[in-house]
Amino acid sequence: MFDTRYHLKAYTDVHSDDHIWNELIFTGTFSIQTQEFFAKELFTEDVANANKIAILKSDKLKYDRISGYIFNRDNIKVANVVIVGDGKPFDPDDMEAFEEFTNKITREIHDDEYFTSYGKEYHEDIIIKLLDNFITNPIIYTPHVQILLDGFDDYLYVAVVQEVQDDYRKIKLIDLKNLLENKYRSFKYAVYFDHIVMIMSAKHKDFFEEHFFDTDDNPFKRNNILVGISDSFENPYELRAYYDQAVVALKNGIEKNRDQFVFLYSKYVGVPS
Repeated sequence: MFDTRYHLKAYTDVHSDDHIWNELIFTGTFSIQTQEFFAKELFTEDVANANKIAILKSDKLKYDRISGYIFNRDNIKVANVVIVGDGKPFDPDDMEAFEEFTNKITREIHDDEYFTSYGKEYHEDIIIKLLDNFITNPIIYTPHVQILLDGFDDYLYVAVVQEVQDDYRKIKLIDLKNLLENKYRSFKYAVYFDHIVMIMSAKHKDFFEEHFFDTDDNPFKRNNILVGISDSFENPYELRAYYDQAVVALKNGIEKNRDQFVFLYSKYVGVPS
């Protein structure tokens, strides 16, 4: 079992002549070369698109394998479990038993604080890497970004959030992020420089543009929180460009209208700063 950063978490101590198994066991991770091999053999795509389990086959490997996701209590994918065959093909009973095995592990880690924290930290890590343009090989990073987008449908939006008082202390930003996480549990969050970043989905239950900002329990006005929101987009690798839109919307919106708390890029672009 390895986490979504490819760090080994547990394994069965048996001998195998499968070189990828041995690489993971002996080094504790997968090299970039192995990750590129996964992508070329479509392992990356098959696992990313699988709801739970996938059979992975290659004429470049001696044995087939089955891969399955492990979920934390927030239903975030936090690990993979892989079983390597011994030369005979997997049959339906093997698949059923393996799926039950992954379900059992998921149940066992359900209330584990490490995996609960890890899921949110993982989302934040991917958001920051996308904002920093750190991800230069989308083929390799497809499963990582896919995990970030799990549960999202249709178009994406990015929002940047700050307090009216412009209090940029890191501990204050984390408190603010926790407040929003508890209110809007389906969104994905990161602390990035002086802002909270929220990734939202157009058709998700928590995001209906005509109602989202005018509810009686709106946390923005009640807590003196300002938010700028980008236009919609589909490609997560364009996140940085739409983050910049949200920053412009926030900056220009504040200059134009001191009585509002939420500023859409489509309405506040071009306003002099």
